[in-house]
Amino acid sequence: MNRRAFLFAAVAASAIPVAGRAALAASDLKVIYIGGEDCPPCHRWAKAYKAKWLASAEFRGVTWIEIDPPRFREAYQERYWPGDLKPILDQIPRKTGAPRFLIVRDGLLVSNQFGGTKWEATLADLKTLLG
Repeated sequence: MNRRAFLFAAVAASAIPVAGRAALAASDLKVIYIGGEDCPPCHRWAKAYKAKWLASAEFRGVTWIEIDPPRFREAYQERYWPGDLKPILDQIPRKTGAPRFLIVRDGLLVSNQFGGTKWEATLADLKTLLG
């Protein structure tokens, strides 16, 4: 994970009330965005959806992780996936393309959507999982 994504995660976590953090830990639901700083489709997704996502109730119910290396072709390299995310990387059947949206529950990959147009499908999966 690059410094920007790490910083964002730290700021986002500090903005969550203590009660919200307990709910996050209890659900163990993660949404992982895989992109790249040089990825035009990733920039289009961010422009169209990211602000609304970050302000959503669903965002507050999950742990959000961004894998956003300088080149999207590097996004599936282990060095961008910290140790606790390595088992998730191993579960991705085809390690190409961006943007990709993963939903992980209790360490298992439960949704794997590829392409900016698949964001709506990711949200639908997430809403089902959040109940």
